[in-house]
Amino acid sequence: MKAVILDAATLGDDIDLTPLHEAVDTLEVHAHTAREERQARLAGATVALTNKVVIDAELIDALPDLELICVLATGTNNIDMQAAKARGIEVRNVTAYGTASVAQHTLMLMLALANRLPLYMRDVAAGRWNDSPMFCLLDHRTLQLAGKHLVIVGHGELGRAVAHLAEAFGMRVTFAARPGNEAHDSRPALASLAGELDVLSLHCPLNDETRHLVDADMLARFKPGALLLNCARGGIIDESAALDALRNGTLGGLGVDSLPDEPPREGHALIDALQEGHNLIVTPHSAWISPEARANVVRLTVDNLRHWLASRA
Repeated sequence: MKAVILDAATLGDDIDLTPLHEAVDTLEVHAHTAREERQARLAGATVALTNKVVIDAELIDALPDLELICVLATGTNNIDMQAAKARGIEVRNVTAYGTASVAQHTLMLMLALANRLPLYMRDVAAGRWNDSPMFCLLDHRTLQLAGKHLVIVGHGELGRAVAHLAEAFGMRVTFAARPGNEAHDSRPALASLAGELDVLSLHCPLNDETRHLVDADMLARFKPGALLLNCARGGIIDESAALDALRNGTLGGLGVDSLPDEPPREGHALIDALQEGHNLIVTPHSAWISPEARANVVRLTVDNLRHWLASRA
């Protein structure tokens, strides 16, 4: 049985792929695969392993030997699921591999923004501490997390992990209702919580109900100085509206780990705004990348392969 990894570089070069090699007869490993290279590399393969390389209907039609697609991530939006189903090709993904890593990253953003770290780092680098008439700088009002209200959108394993860490800092945590299902969800709607939250953290998928969930109208409901964190998907917030709120001072801090288009080949307004001196952090979709999380992707993918093989026996 031949298996092919199309974008192994997304796992990093410090992760042992031996368990994957041992799970199949032959494993071909490609660091990156361009669109025009996909068909040739997958020719004769029974199993395709991909993180972000697109496997669409046209490609599926051209691969008569393909029986399984293993996604080295949770999201399957890069797979034409209907075409795969029509061909009887099974698609298996991995979940909860980076819970600890993403939760840690979320708290990092929260702590850094609460303490105005981007602003004070710029001040120190500019020599303003050297010139201070007293022993410290007091220019940027910080936010003590103890006793503050954190609202989380997303009640899955990740959202609960973030809540657990936040509670260790003495925060009060509320989960908002699942967007699009407020009428049947016993939790309060985000709109009803917006005016009382100190921090909003997003841990939900991007879909029709969550796209621009945090828009200009929602931001206008926030109390002054609130922090907004997005370690989910770009597009869940209206990035333009959030930047406007940050610039006019109604939003106290903004931290994002994702943008609508990744990588941002054409740039993005939030990246440009990093030079403007706001309480803003943009990280390059790196919340999940701890070695432990990436090793978990391999382990869970091996489990997927073994379970699939057992189902065929």
